[in-house]
Amino acid sequence: MPICAPSIPDAAIAPLILAFALLAPGFGQAREPQPGEEVSSAMERLRGAKASGTSTTHAGPSAIPSPSPALKRRAFEAMGKRKTDPRMEVQARTAQAQAAKALGDEQQAMNARLHQALGLAPPDGAPTPMPASGNVPAKAWVPLLFASSSMPIETLRSYAGQLERVGGVIAFRGVPGGLNRIGPMAELTARMLRVDPGCEGPACTMRNVQVVIDPILFRQHGIARVPAFAMVPGDPTQPYCEREDESAPRAAHLVLGDAALSGLLDEYGRLGGKEEVRDVSARLAGR
Repeated sequence: MPICAPSIPDAAIAPLILAFALLAPGFGQAREPQPGEEVSSAMERLRGAKASGTSTTHAGPSAIPSPSPALKRRAFEAMGKRKTDPRMEVQARTAQAQAAKALGDEQQAMNARLHQALGLAPPDGAPTPMPASGNVPAKAWVPLLFASSSMPIETLRSYAGQLERVGGVIAFRGVPGGLNRIGPMAELTARMLRVDPGCEGPACTMRNVQVVIDPILFRQHGIARVPAFAMVPGDPTQPYCEREDESAPRAAHLVLGDAALSGLLDEYGRLGGKEEVRDVSARLAGR
């Protein structure tokens, strides 16, 4: 005889199913991970990878080894046994000579461009101006005027015109503004030597007068005031850096004060230098 039990009626189960669905809405569905859980998981994976990884070590010495005395000796012996190729020596000397020549040519070109820019030389391709007329014979005694950039430009121009006739030299103690600034001195020289004071540019005719910057000449003659005039034996235009010492011949007398060149020569002769000024006075007078 079959055995059976009465089943629960559907009307009684329905409220239970509905209550369970309300209390567990995610039942039967996959739960999405929260943002905090994702970060924690990533950190755990990073720690695991770091713990399981092996540290990389670099093979090789950590410092330069110090050679032993025997190794040093062998190295010096090998250097001493090195054979010298004569052709290499010739090539090296030729290259050195060519480099020195190229450097000298470049310095000359730069000096030429500097003189052109300052108006002390004509531009490239321009006809060379004829220098002012002057009679400069061979000389044993050179008229030397000690001057300064503080002197009026008209006074300097007047002395330049007179000294040109007798082959004289104008000397300055130094450069205005220091040796690092040659521009002001070059401009002063150009203004002093231009035949036409109103001329501008590199094509102006310049007086044939030597201008030197020589503190040794000032110290040798004890110059404390300018203008000063002297008759110097030898060539005062030789660069002082090329002289062996300061024992070069110097003037026997010194005339101080601003005066015409003829008056300076007369006073120099009166002090005992008649023999030194004889030829210069004759050239100045046109005799």
